[in-house]
Amino acid sequence: MPDPTQRHPENVHGQFYVDSEECIACTRCFEEASEFFRESEEDGSAFVHTQPKTADEIARAEEALDECPVEAIGQGESSIS
Repeated sequence: MPDPTQRHPENVHGQFYVDSEECIACTRCFEEASEFFRESEEDGSAFVHTQPKTADEIARAEEALDECPVEAIGQGESSIS
């Protein structure tokens, strides 16, 4: 389960985030929703570089969340950036 206190430092603030401790850099989120997820040059793990805005975009990001084999993608507002 993703922990919002372990957000990858490159995540942009918003509804979706990647837990840097859980991500195994499997690339599945890139395949599902590359417009929102990128690979960190620093550690190879994923991070959210753009937050989805429309209902269709949110659905695509949720698909990536559902496909994550280690449940490293979180969803929900947080004051942690």
